[in-house]
Amino acid sequence: MNYSTCLQVAAITDVGMRRTTNQDSHALVVADTAELWQARGHFLMVADGMGAHAAGELASKLAADGIPHLYHKHRDLSPPEALEKAIRETNSEVFRRGTANPDFHNMGTTCSVLVLLPQGAVAAHIGDSRIYRWRGNQLHQLTFDHSLQWELRASGQLPPGSDIAASVPKNVITRSLGPNANVQIDLEGPWPIELGDVYLLCSDGLTGRVEDHELGPIMGALPADEAARVLVDLANLRGGPDNCTILIAKVVKPEMTTSASQSPPLTVGAARSKQGVHPGVWIAAGVLALAAIVILLMGYYIAAAVAGAVALLTAGFGLLQHFGVSSGVTLEGGRHLGKGPYTTTTCSPGHEFLSKLGEVIEELREAARDGNWNIDWRTFDEFCNRAQAADERKNYIEGVREFCRGISFMMQELRSQGTKKSDSTIQY
Repeated sequence: MNYSTCLQVAAITDVGMRRTTNQDSHALVVADTAELWQARGHFLMVADGMGAHAAGELASKLAADGIPHLYHKHRDLSPPEALEKAIRETNSEVFRRGTANPDFHNMGTTCSVLVLLPQGAVAAHIGDSRIYRWRGNQLHQLTFDHSLQWELRASGQLPPGSDIAASVPKNVITRSLGPNANVQIDLEGPWPIELGDVYLLCSDGLTGRVEDHELGPIMGALPADEAARVLVDLANLRGGPDNCTILIAKVVKPEMTTSASQSPPLTVGAARSKQGVHPGVWIAAGVLALAAIVILLMGYYIAAAVAGAVALLTAGFGLLQHFGVSSGVTLEGGRHLGKGPYTTTTCSPGHEFLSKLGEVIEELREAARDGNWNIDWRTFDEFCNRAQAADERKNYIEGVREFCRGISFMMQELRSQGTKKSDSTIQY
């Protein structure tokens, strides 16, 4: 079974409409063998760098290169533990590079990793790049934003809807990888994987411009690559002030679902590093074993058996202490790490959502005419007409699909003409 065919994946990164450099990085490692699927699953990651000069670019690249490599290297650890160790080791490297060069001082990056395993979906997270899951007309945010606004709200100091809430900036993050020698990592999951699940990892260049209630219907209506493209297009149409990176993974075959898996549940905390054993333990085991042999030769069989058993128990204790075996915590029966999902938004596609997309279409049409763009209007109108016909039939998923394809078609026409970035912004 080729498990890479069970997942429809797409990755896209865009500099945005106001930036000249892209400080985002990403990684995607799809398990193409049964062995890799069982051991490490599919790996997806987004990193949004921060820092002066090229520091943010370097920090996010170090994270996107280092974490997947180290995660796959630590095969002796369970996937959640391997993720945590890989992130800590990468944090140490980013911190070392930052302290060694004044140009990179205090550089850092967000880090959001999703691993899809036979046992379910596991996430590791630092910062405000988000991981979502779309399932059954509901969008679940699986990660907690490490931002000032979210932290204040969680502590009860920021009541929803208050005047204070509106004044707290959304983009001030409280945790990142790299600036400090130690880092706190959120581990979440495993959550069961179901057929039709769509997972989204993204930097805040997307979530700062596209709302949760828009993300779900678009991801549900389109193939992964088309959904990723139109989400970037929407972010750019609404100003695109930041870099935007998107990874989408859609479960398209039942073989990848958790219910189809025969794999044992994940266990964390079962492995400890080897440690020294007091020499007295080995000496005692040896003396007891020798005594058992001598007693046996003397014909005292019961006493010899007792001495031999104690010798084996003593040796077993020494081996247990040396190899650090412990039972750990088994993640099964609904037991999982973390407290996610942190938000749930019900957002089934409907006439109202189609109307909003139709408004975007009309603003694009007006901007194209005002800017004298050379547009293939016949093709564009076909998308619009099919969307409107689907709306009349109440086939809202098809309507979303056609309107989104019309938006991406118009944006591609714009890009092909080399239109200046500032010319493509519409109001919303």
